[in-house]
Amino acid sequence: MRSDRLINDGLARVDARKWHYAVLASLQEHGPGSQAELSRRSGIYRSDMVGVLNELAERGLVERVPDPADRRRNIITISARGRRRLLRLDKVLDDLHDELLAPLSPNERDQFVRLTTRLLDHHTRPS
Repeated sequence: MRSDRLINDGLARVDARKWHYAVLASLQEHGPGSQAELSRRSGIYRSDMVGVLNELAERGLVERVPDPADRRRNIITISARGRRRLLRLDKVLDDLHDELLAPLSPNERDQFVRLTTRLLDHHTRPS
């Protein structure tokens, strides 16, 4: 809970939310995608994704274009402004992670990351 509060508060100070970061990072890492694909990639409910994309589009951070294969669907792409914003948010999150993990030594941080990654990989593995 403390980690979640720290991240939410830190992102709010720069007028962002976790979901903004999740969508921008997904687009940067995996490339353009439909709203449904972004929902699966980011873990954001499909019903919430439209609102997140509206916020990002209003800020010029993503672009929507009709999918040539299915005109009822949009393809979402990160914009140049969105890539710059993502770099800024990466820096903010790095600073927040440093604050969260301050009591741990560098070796303990590495161990913590390895163990939590192992847990995450186990619990997100397809059945």
